[in-house]
Amino acid sequence: MQNTTWYSNFAKSTAHFCGRPRVFAIAVGVIVLWILTGPIFGFSDTWQLVINTGTTIITFLMVFLIQNTQNRDTEAIQVKLDELIRATQGAHNALLDLEELEQESLDEFKQKYHGLARAARAQLTRGVVDTDTPET
Repeated sequence: MQNTTWYSNFAKSTAHFCGRPRVFAIAVGVIVLWILTGPIFGFSDTWQLVINTGTTIITFLMVFLIQNTQNRDTEAIQVKLDELIRATQGAHNALLDLEELEQESLDEFKQKYHGLARAARAQLTRGVVDTDTPET
């Protein structure tokens, strides 16, 4: 079941590496070094272009890396939630895989659960416990 690609391995290891405090400290050090070299280069356009180009390239690449990591994490969370729904007695299996539905269908489910929440809050104000399955 382990199907990893070179990009997936690269993205995981790079994200893990870049998330370390040491890497952040190095980035801050580069900025401080750049600022300190400002007077040496007379705060020239080229001096500014170096940091602007470098940060733009790094930001551009990090967007894709972060998106890959976010997509993988979201999919893993969805599978885990689907398993919890599937394994919970009395849970609605129709809620499995909701992220694949069209917005209109999601809105219908959302309205149903908003109604259940309103009814439960109303019962709480009357002193009724809300820890039961609402449909029973």
